[in-house]
Amino acid sequence: MTKLMIVEDDIALREIYSIRLTAEGYTIVVAGDGEEALAVAVQEKPDLILSDVMMPKISGFDMLDIIRSTPELKDVKVVMMTALSSPEQRARGESLGADRYLVKSQVGIEDVVNVIHEVLGDAAAPAPAAPAQAAVPAQPVAPVAQPAAVPAMAPVQPAQGAVNAVPVNPAQ
Repeated sequence: MTKLMIVEDDIALREIYSIRLTAEGYTIVVAGDGEEALAVAVQEKPDLILSDVMMPKISGFDMLDIIRSTPELKDVKVVMMTALSSPEQRARGESLGADRYLVKSQVGIEDVVNVIHEVLGDAAAPAPAAPAQAAVPAQPVAPVAQPAAVPAMAPVQPAQGAVNAVPVNPAQ
C-alpha cells in the first residue's frame, strides 16, 4: 500500500486530509511540524509527503531542504501546500525540490487528491458506481375517488319560542 505523510500543524486540516486520503486507499502517517516530520519520515519512509510550509520548529521549506539532502529520503515525492502565494515563495519551493507547490486558497481537497495521484503516477480510484436500478415501467395512476357532492343545506332556524338549550354533562 502506498504510504503518505501529512505534515500540518492545523489539527483540523490534518484530520480532513487524513480521512479523505485514507478513503483513496493510502496508508497515512502524520506529523504536526517539520521537526517531527523528519523523524517520522526516516522511520516510516513514506512514498509522498504532503506538507504545510508555515509550521513551528522547522518550516516546510527547511524540512524539504533537509529531506532532499538526506540519502534515504531524497527520492520521496513532496507536495508543498501553503497560504504563501507569492511567485518568490513558489520559486523557493520549486528550487528546493518540491514536486508540486499548491496555494491553499486556490485548491480544494479534491484538487489535492488529484495532484497526489498525478505525482505518484497512480490512477485515481474510480468512484463507486451507483447501484443499478431496474427499470420500472410507469404505472398509470388510478384516479382518486372523489366524495359525492353534499347538497347545500339551508341554515336551520330555531323554532318559535325555543330556548337555546345547552346539554348538561352530568359527569362534570
